[in-house]
Amino acid sequence: MVAQIQELEAQHWVKTRSSLDSSESTFLIWRGKIYSFIPGEKRKLLFKMMGVSVSRCISTEEGSWDFTSRELTYYLHPETGEILRKWENPWTAETVPVLHVANNPVQGHFKGKFPAQVDGDSTTFVFDIFPTYPNPLAIEPKFAEYSPYKTYQAAELFKLTVPTADLFNPELTSVSQLRLSWDRIGQWLPWMKMGDRSGSLIYSAFGSKVAGLVELPQLLQDEINHRVPLYKQAPKAFFDGEDMTSWLYFQKHFDAYLAGEIFPLPEAEEL
Repeated sequence: MVAQIQELEAQHWVKTRSSLDSSESTFLIWRGKIYSFIPGEKRKLLFKMMGVSVSRCISTEEGSWDFTSRELTYYLHPETGEILRKWENPWTAETVPVLHVANNPVQGHFKGKFPAQVDGDSTTFVFDIFPTYPNPLAIEPKFAEYSPYKTYQAAELFKLTVPTADLFNPELTSVSQLRLSWDRIGQWLPWMKMGDRSGSLIYSAFGSKVAGLVELPQLLQDEINHRVPLYKQAPKAFFDGEDMTSWLYFQKHFDAYLAGEIFPLPEAEEL
């Protein structure tokens, strides 16, 4: 059978990315590696990574949903897989604190049609995203050593494959299985303190949906249970404001970074 591109309804995407049941939080996890990519240099494996998104979809009207989520990604030692708290920059020999990703919230709106490649028993959603916007750190001189570029620019390439039957089963609020492929080309992270050195980061990751907090990798369970219990569940309502990013998080917690505090900073559970 030849795979066909079909225009699917927003509810099918909601079942894939999150759930039609707004009372539940949905967990999506990923693992992977992050490499340096510098013209004229061999690539370096800088970090392994592990992350989780906990999300919720809230129906606003017929065929339309608000998506709200929180996400964590941890930068891990490239050999041992342990959480890195400090990192020795191999280009500058400077040791810097590691700011793990703690984006709260990450949101969107789902409605309309979503193209997908239907290939018999499996269906794949493909999203190639190229975010480009003014770098919020560029206007402050104190960040010149960390992120001097005027424009933030990246490429994010997603593929999410799910059972076709699940999408069209009216008894299911969420797909039973999901395979995630995620690749990213991005600028040096501010906490790496790379200044205006040329080069990029290449992210290569895969992931899946899991049934709940107890099915997360132990590293994530430990962090969520003991340091950032806020990430036990998705936000209960859509937040009227901008998404958190690694650049904004660095800006917000720059003093804590300079003080060498452990990231992500503790966050209490939402009541």
